[in-house]
Amino acid sequence: MDLATILGLIIGTSLILVSMFLEASSGGISMLKFWSASSIMIVLGGTLAATAVAFRLDEVKRVFMIIKFAFTKPKFKLEELVQTLIDLAEVNRKGPSDLEKEIPNIKQPFLQDGVTFVTQGMKLDDLREILEQREAFRYRRELHESELMKTMGMFSPAFGMVGTLIGLVFMLFGMGSSEDGIGNIGPSMGVALITTFYGTILANLIFNPFAEKIKSRNKENVQAFQLMIEGICLLHQKKHPLDVKDKLTAYIPTELRLKHFSDE
Repeated sequence: MDLATILGLIIGTSLILVSMFLEASSGGISMLKFWSASSIMIVLGGTLAATAVAFRLDEVKRVFMIIKFAFTKPKFKLEELVQTLIDLAEVNRKGPSDLEKEIPNIKQPFLQDGVTFVTQGMKLDDLREILEQREAFRYRRELHESELMKTMGMFSPAFGMVGTLIGLVFMLFGMGSSEDGIGNIGPSMGVALITTFYGTILANLIFNPFAEKIKSRNKENVQAFQLMIEGICLLHQKKHPLDVKDKLTAYIPTELRLKHFSDE
């Protein structure tokens, strides 16, 4: 699990709830006043409906999978990828048959496919083109997912305002149809604003931060895939493991390079 995401949600939610509790206690108001099932239905239902209009249905179904993705740790560790490619270069020195036997032991599917292409004798230019094309489509797909979450972050405050307007309409009609209508303005206004509160919280604590997390993770993956593409091409060229190490360690931060590869 990604600790930063979990801590951010816990700390953010806790601070909001504590501040709400302090204000409610000082005013002698119950915290349950912040609960409104109809407001939640308006915000969540409206946001999902508008997202379904803007995107394909199968993409909307992936929303929960995308949220789960924000909680997972990064898929790749650059230093481990470099070490894997160095080990493969060492195996490759023995011969193509030895490299082919090593393919089932490779954990990353992208790297596994690339090594398979190498053992099949694919031309270097064709190999690089196929791998870069796959990476380009992966990048666009994950970028599209972050845009979906960003769109939900734009829709939820808008539907929060829709709920507020609905509440204000009923409040104004209630003022004209009841003798005690003026006295109900405060409570009715509070209920109307709860929907805006829900929309703002969802946008700024869930949807927009998750969109940025997915976008950031996508940028990290770009670096990892570029490293793998370069490493696979070095395998194709039958470069010495030391040359592979020298070229691929340039992709990782200095502290990781010194920690994992300074003794080699």
